[in-house]
Amino acid sequence: MRDNVRKEIKSWGKSLLIALVIVFVIRSFLISPYIVKGASMEPTLHNNEKVIVNKWNFTGRFDRGEIVIIRGKEKNYVKRIIGLPGDKIVIKNDRLYINGVFCKEPYLSENRKLARQMGSRLTGDYGPITVPKNKYFVMGDNRLRSTDSRNGLGLIQKERIVGKGEIVFYPVSDFRSVQ
Repeated sequence: MRDNVRKEIKSWGKSLLIALVIVFVIRSFLISPYIVKGASMEPTLHNNEKVIVNKWNFTGRFDRGEIVIIRGKEKNYVKRIIGLPGDKIVIKNDRLYINGVFCKEPYLSENRKLARQMGSRLTGDYGPITVPKNKYFVMGDNRLRSTDSRNGLGLIQKERIVGKGEIVFYPVSDFRSVQ
């Protein structure tokens, strides 16, 4: 009987160890949860929402408009990629130009309306700046309350990007795709 108990414990221990290794691999290399802190991405993402971050990047590059998590020295940041390597960025009269072409940003309409009601612009004039190789220009959607490439984070090295935000999973009532 003791041999049966030992075999059962050994079997359970082995299964538990395999499960822990799988969870570790998934969380370290594939996906992981992230808690949004602050208002810099409102109204797209809200303070204390929980987001699933996709760390798996088949292409090795990121696309304009993607919401990404950026590794900081003391904390992580969530921002939207605006400028890709080689892009020339100019913001003038609250309008974003990438490589001389006006870029519509429909995700800013709510914040832009609020800024106008307060008698200000959502985004101050900035640039021109050319994004170097292997770096990205990022901004928060709440431009009035965002530390980003314009004012503190600087241009983001590719290696600092943890992954891409995919799904808001908490609170459950707000379950949605991030993009």
